[in-house]
Amino acid sequence: MDIEELIDQHHGTLYRYAYRLTGRVEDAEDLTQQVFLLAQQKLHQIRDASKARSWLFAVLRTCFLKNCRKRVEIPVTGMAMEIDDIPQDVPGGDEIDCERLQQAINELPETFRLVLLMYYFEECSYKEIAAHLEIEIGTVMSRLSRAKARLRYQLIPHRKTVWGANRGLMSLSTDETTLR
Repeated sequence: MDIEELIDQHHGTLYRYAYRLTGRVEDAEDLTQQVFLLAQQKLHQIRDASKARSWLFAVLRTCFLKNCRKRVEIPVTGMAMEIDDIPQDVPGGDEIDCERLQQAINELPETFRLVLLMYYFEECSYKEIAAHLEIEIGTVMSRLSRAKARLRYQLIPHRKTVWGANRGLMSLSTDETTLR
């Protein structure tokens, strides 16, 4: 297997994942390029060509996390939301455009966003996510559930008619002390 073959087979998928993680075209392009540069340097580490995709996703995730550690995060204000009041079923008929989805993903705390994207893009199991991030499976489940709840809250267009005009859904805190 050579680097050109890896790029041909996996560039689109890796770029989409990088874009979902970073939320910006420029950052996704840089991250994808960084992954393929590392892949070229360490191509000899891929012993089984069928596992190249997983290896590339792991490299991308590691690069993303290293870049995040270098950044200085700006604290967000607390947002409270009652999880029990969020409906499980999303009303049908409303399409969610990619731009709104990406904006909603960008607004998730990094810990939630990473678990969500590992689950849906990398197709990792709870156990695999827990092992990669060195957290408990219950924490993975909690973060994924909260991430989906926040996305649902932000993306359902008729929130007031679904949950009631007098009930503001505000109890899911973004305070890092509640994120485990």
